[in-house]
Amino acid sequence: MFLVRSAFWLALAFIVIGPRDVDFEKGAEALSASALAAGQQIVTEQLLGTECDTLHCAGGKALLSAALTSNAPTMRTEVAADPMHPQMATPVPLPRQRPN
Repeated sequence: MFLVRSAFWLALAFIVIGPRDVDFEKGAEALSASALAAGQQIVTEQLLGTECDTLHCAGGKALLSAALTSNAPTMRTEVAADPMHPQMATPVPLPRQRPN
């Protein structure tokens, strides 16, 4: 009973005191984009700061730096534009019902 009362009063307090006209999704997307850009910048700086003596190391370094600096589409638009498994034209046949 304590949990039910606590949940009720917390929900009521959020409704009364809660923020108005705030777009949480937009703020979360902006924060995510800035965190992703900062992470890519740090990884690129660390990657380009190391010295490579072998061809294998230099190739991997070039591949990673190209992947990090490319302007790849976001996952949301990529999935919407080109689904991994296209929908089938005909539905899957279902088994017949059992006779009575």
